[in-house]
Amino acid sequence: MLKEKYPFYLANKPVAPNAGLAVTDKFTGEVVTHVALADASAIDEAIAQAVYATEPLRKLPAYRRRDVLQHCVDRFTERAEELAMVLCIEAGKPIKDSRGEVERLIDTFQIAAEEAVRMSGEVMPLDRTARTEGYTAFLKRVPIGACSLITPFNFPLNLVAHKVAPALAVGCPFVLKPASLTPIGALMIGEILAETDLPAGAFSILPCQREGAALFTEDARLKLLSFTGSPAVGWGLKARAGKKKIVLELGGNAACVVDADAELDDVVDRIVMGAFYQSGQSCISVQRILVHESVYDKFREKLVVATKSLKSGDPKAQDTFIGPMISEREAKRLESWIQSAVDRGATLLCGGNRDGFLLEATLLENVAQDESICTQEAFGPVAVLSTFDDFHKALDYVNDSVFGLQAGIFTRDIHKAHLAWDTLEVGGVVIGDVPSWRADQMPYGGVKESGIGREGVRFAMEDMTEVRTMILRRP
Repeated sequence: MLKEKYPFYLANKPVAPNAGLAVTDKFTGEVVTHVALADASAIDEAIAQAVYATEPLRKLPAYRRRDVLQHCVDRFTERAEELAMVLCIEAGKPIKDSRGEVERLIDTFQIAAEEAVRMSGEVMPLDRTARTEGYTAFLKRVPIGACSLITPFNFPLNLVAHKVAPALAVGCPFVLKPASLTPIGALMIGEILAETDLPAGAFSILPCQREGAALFTEDARLKLLSFTGSPAVGWGLKARAGKKKIVLELGGNAACVVDADAELDDVVDRIVMGAFYQSGQSCISVQRILVHESVYDKFREKLVVATKSLKSGDPKAQDTFIGPMISEREAKRLESWIQSAVDRGATLLCGGNRDGFLLEATLLENVAQDESICTQEAFGPVAVLSTFDDFHKALDYVNDSVFGLQAGIFTRDIHKAHLAWDTLEVGGVVIGDVPSWRADQMPYGGVKESGIGREGVRFAMEDMTEVRTMILRRP
């Protein structure tokens, strides 16, 4: 399934000067393959080639950009099981979830293929006064230029797709730095892109160490930096990025409000998925659960039973729900947060045990609100329960966070739904479902510490273009 070695891609071509990066099976911890690492000179060359490709890629007709994206859709579909198994190995993602991510990879490229041929402009009459009579403005979007893309480990296929596919759809060349822990999926995307007739320099996919990575952020030849990852790293990159446009999709500690009229069995099913899907390693994983006091006891009982039933273990097994965290260090970090909360009086409802990379699905209640498990991003299979008796106060609690990515509200009251939409300081409010839900065509992103800008194919395309205006005077 895995090759012995993987090249990186420099200006559309595979290059293998070394095999400097070892990639491990996240369940066994064994090294399973090696990947070529790009040094600073290779990154510099990739940026130069991207700049060179800017004009030919800008001139590439929309139907040809669509055809490149459609080729990727077709090849991803042909290689779907291979992609899923690679993802299962390099990320430790349960195989069912890995197959689901491959489906989303395909969907995201398909959406981009459709959007590539329907970018539109605007005609703006300007004759609102005598001074502007006889003038008309015509607006169109043009590619911003060479883009720098940096992606995280937790969705090694679909979060790459959410940057690469919009860039290709609008005609922006790019250099991509995939996560060092999970680089193979991005390189497989590069392998398929290399089959197309994109202009030379249109793409480079470059796993690298820190000494060369600064160029992805600081090089003035790059016109946009799109980063997905931790807030500490993201804001640090923004401070060093200079004049280029910045899009940051960062972390969260997403809250879910369960009102008194919610259908509890349905809510439990959705929250189990939202909190523990791919071991909670998602920036919109359900972390804080607020339940109306009138249904709290019944809800807690059902949720604990459902959580205890989840099977953890080898992600390659069909019935595994909880796979390994990305590293033992991360599992130990979260284990220590759980213990800290318990030491200060929290009740451990279930879970809490760790075996190497594996951490059990864990539920806590009565947690001090200044504990890290409440205030920071857990990024693992842990959720905290608490009660409320007033819907307004519940919304205030959701807002009492440095993060603002998404929130979930289970209510049948349309007025409360609108109140949540009006009140919550987040990028998206999901009514009747968990904040962990996302469709790949919708706008997605956060406020506060959770980032700047929006992903979702069409919205990323807008960030990767600039409005150019032509004003026509009729004498």
